[in-house]
Amino acid sequence: MNKIFPVLLLCITLTGCSQSEPKASEILMVEPPQDKNITNRLTISEKTESDKNSSTLQTSHQKTDTISKKIIKNGSMTIQVGDLKKAQNQTAEILKKNNAYVQQEQFRNTDTDENLSMTIRVPYQNFDFLISSFSGSIGSVQSKNISSNDVTEQYTDTSIKLANTKIYLEKYRDMLRSAATTKDMLEIQEKIRGLEDEIDIAEGTLRYIDDRVNYSTLELSLYKEKVRSSATSKIGFGNRFADSLTEGWNSFVGFLLGLVSFWPFFILIPFIIFLFKKWRARKKNR
Repeated sequence: MNKIFPVLLLCITLTGCSQSEPKASEILMVEPPQDKNITNRLTISEKTESDKNSSTLQTSHQKTDTISKKIIKNGSMTIQVGDLKKAQNQTAEILKKNNAYVQQEQFRNTDTDENLSMTIRVPYQNFDFLISSFSGSIGSVQSKNISSNDVTEQYTDTSIKLANTKIYLEKYRDMLRSAATTKDMLEIQEKIRGLEDEIDIAEGTLRYIDDRVNYSTLELSLYKEKVRSSATSKIGFGNRFADSLTEGWNSFVGFLLGLVSFWPFFILIPFIIFLFKKWRARKKNR
């Protein structure tokens, strides 16, 4: 019994020492504390690169599924009319029936014709009916051109880029709130301004496309040919004869004025001839 007790005491002592000492593997697993300043100086690519591909892919699927077809319809027509004022009134009635409006109007009066040009905006669902309403109803159609442009892909790409840019903007704003140095704040603020500009441009592009899709555009030209080159005189032999006399007199006056413009030559030529003859006379006398 006296021999067993010292042996037990030795075992207990060794066991206590082994539990109090750390293992080598446990020492290697201890991580040093991270520096917060280094974390704040991470670039946006280090903080958001892991989110970039996933958010882009997710947004792409969502936008592709939700965005419908975006078709822009445009057209142009040239119509010859007999009475321009009457044709203008008929056009106003057609526009009213189709909920259309005149965006721009221009009138031109020349020696050959009177021309009224209009830029018309009409809801896309009424565009085809508007074209058919003008065809043959107010005059003779001289030309017609209709075009359709599918901008669905452009609209989808712009929407995806806009959504991702807004995500990055929020991440930069979060970084700005936790920025530790003035340099970090200035750099992040500059990034935020750039992203805000990109968002404004993208939103403006989407608004423009929506406007062109929802309202189609028609360039309409109404013109009336004039019977005579003179817009003020009336049709008739007497008036034509008087106009011919006037045009003849104007031509004669123009001819005389043209001759008068050559007066320096009329003075110089005789003088040159006189000097030439005098020189020849002296030469013969020698």
